[in-house]
Amino acid sequence: MIPRIPIPIEQLVTHTYTQWENQWFLLAAGDFDAGKFNFMTVSWGSLGVMWDKPVVQVVVRPHRYTFEFLEQHPSFTLSAFGQRYHEVLDMVGSVSGRDVDKVRQSGLTPQKSSKVGAPSFEQAELVFECKKLYWQDLDPAHFLDPAIEKHYPRKDYHRLYLGEVLAVSGTPAYLRR
Repeated sequence: MIPRIPIPIEQLVTHTYTQWENQWFLLAAGDFDAGKFNFMTVSWGSLGVMWDKPVVQVVVRPHRYTFEFLEQHPSFTLSAFGQRYHEVLDMVGSVSGRDVDKVRQSGLTPQKSSKVGAPSFEQAELVFECKKLYWQDLDPAHFLDPAIEKHYPRKDYHRLYLGEVLAVSGTPAYLRR
């Protein structure tokens, strides 16, 4: 288990671009207590401020199993892991929880989150616990750069979710001193 401490969002130190682009995140949605949840690897998103609230933005294609849990539940978590988990995150992002027991196959340990129903993971070095605030389907008519369309050969455009960050926990390396 990675020892995490609560981190006030104002004291969070992270290399946001590097985490999204190179390390990736694990997005989990559902109800940990009921044992009904799923998780997937995400590498597109952002961290910022909207409506005077700290927010995380994630995007999920409608055919993904985690999409169903995001639609049915009010919260999600976003977890970052050390580089040694990169292969695990690659595997988790390439198989469906409909077909595979991701918990068993990944070796990751889901755990109860402090503020939301969605699980976090014992091995995570950074966790954002979020309450959904907003969603919107991406509309290709609004793509200003034609190169964006190459990411959608099947026309399976993402749904964007904004989540208010209710809690952050992480290793001391994420705490501004």
